[in-house]
Amino acid sequence: MVQRYTLCYRPNLPSGLTNESPETMTIDAHAHYMPPALLEMLEGEARQLGVSFVKDVPACTCALHFDYGLKLRAFPAKLVEPVAARLAGMDRQQVGRQVLSAWADAFGYGLPKEKSVKWHRRLNQAMAALVAEAPDRFSFLASVPLPHAAEAAAELRYAMEQLGAVGAVLCTNVEDVNLGDFPLDEFWAAATALDAGVLLHPAAPGQAVPRAARYGLMQVAQYTYDSTLCIGSLIFSGVLDRFPGLRLLTCHGGGGYPYLSGRFDIMHARTDRKSMGNVAMQPPSHYLGRLYYDTIVHSPSILRFLADEVGVERVVLGTDYSFPPADEDPLDVLRRARFSLGELAMITEANPRRLFPQIDGKRRV
Repeated sequence: MVQRYTLCYRPNLPSGLTNESPETMTIDAHAHYMPPALLEMLEGEARQLGVSFVKDVPACTCALHFDYGLKLRAFPAKLVEPVAARLAGMDRQQVGRQVLSAWADAFGYGLPKEKSVKWHRRLNQAMAALVAEAPDRFSFLASVPLPHAAEAAAELRYAMEQLGAVGAVLCTNVEDVNLGDFPLDEFWAAATALDAGVLLHPAAPGQAVPRAARYGLMQVAQYTYDSTLCIGSLIFSGVLDRFPGLRLLTCHGGGGYPYLSGRFDIMHARTDRKSMGNVAMQPPSHYLGRLYYDTIVHSPSILRFLADEVGVERVVLGTDYSFPPADEDPLDVLRRARFSLGELAMITEANPRRLFPQIDGKRRV
């Protein structure tokens, strides 16, 4: 039987839709933006939050410096582009909706607790204001003040219930410590209770490790390595067992986890679990189907392998829009991976909606 499905992005009004596909929208679950309103706020309020807003007028660039010593590189141009330019870029990609995250390097997890709470509140308010400008095109994920579990849970609750966030975004490490090595059960419980999808995003806010400082190896290898360590820490520390309803989205095809699952299993079986603090109830490969994975692998054959390994129902479209490794033509790699029309529908819309059920204000099963 031939499937009849029209893949389109429906930016505002139905364009190219047929009666067989009245609800189709291409959703990008992994994109980044620092709203213009946030930059305006920073010029006046940054110092109160433990942050310096640094402008290089001749170069037309700006950057953030944190009082605890962290100095970020200048914002990439697309990260702070005007809203109209962002919408035009989405149209070129044939993306109808972006699920936006702020820049993970800017989460400032080293700030004192009180300032960290205020910083993330302002980040989330700025993201919410942006979504209000184009609610049919944007959704956003809340950032939270890690590693403070109670405060992170409270901020997620506020952002979802008061600001309309559809989930959360966390860095895969907190000041170079794996996410699974922190006592964050209060936050994981809140995310589960709120039915929030959680994006786990790698970050290297200080600088690349020396061996990854050249040739773009930070983006190629350090980020994917960081994701792999994070996933391993969440598995072995028992987070996925304690919170079976938790939905986690991993970046860049899951880092190395789907491709190293056999090696994970061997070490799980052959090491002294008690001395290692390994409390996972199942072999690591068992959890492959528990996570979600974005499509940003830049290779049709690798993407096809990923889908075969974890299940097509666990793959969601992502672009990493704003940064150099972004997938500028995300639908092309899906087509070249030879997904069926039904599988394309799952990856571009059904799976993102299941991951973030409040993505457009409507809960969907």
